[in-house]
Amino acid sequence: MNGFSTGEEDSRGPTDQICCLIDNGERCSKPAGNASYSKRIQKTVTQRRLNLGIDNCARHIYICDFHKMIIQCARTKRRRKDSEDDSNETDTDVPEVDLYQLQVNTLRRYKRHYKVTMRQGLNKAQLADTLMKHFKTIPVKEKEVVTFFIYTVKTNANKLDQKNGINNDTN
Repeated sequence: MNGFSTGEEDSRGPTDQICCLIDNGERCSKPAGNASYSKRIQKTVTQRRLNLGIDNCARHIYICDFHKMIIQCARTKRRRKDSEDDSNETDTDVPEVDLYQLQVNTLRRYKRHYKVTMRQGLNKAQLADTLMKHFKTIPVKEKEVVTFFIYTVKTNANKLDQKNGINNDTN
């Protein structure tokens, strides 16, 4: 050690502490690992209705590997369900596509292409909010999209490449 450690904890996590979670009303007695109970994890626990909570008497926020695995599995199940079932549930996490970064003209083209109805005179933020709600409702069949993308790449069928005069046959 470097002489400054108190011995209670170090950068790799606790060595003699137990999990800080209460599982179904009882404090977990497993040794704590290096994963901490962050606000993001707490949000997942709440959304997935896992019967877990932090013990207010605990002097740390480290959780055991068992509970870490449970929380990770809950996240994974959610992702698979959304992509395979094509459910119209919207994820409350930050969206992967940030429409707020697009120019107003691009947002207007999106609105026109999908024939999204909304009132006139919206500013950029309002327009992006409305279109984000629409964007989240578009069903996507991942396997079909990926298959079509690979087919397009392999057959050089991208219209943009053809417009720009790029042809891989001449290389």
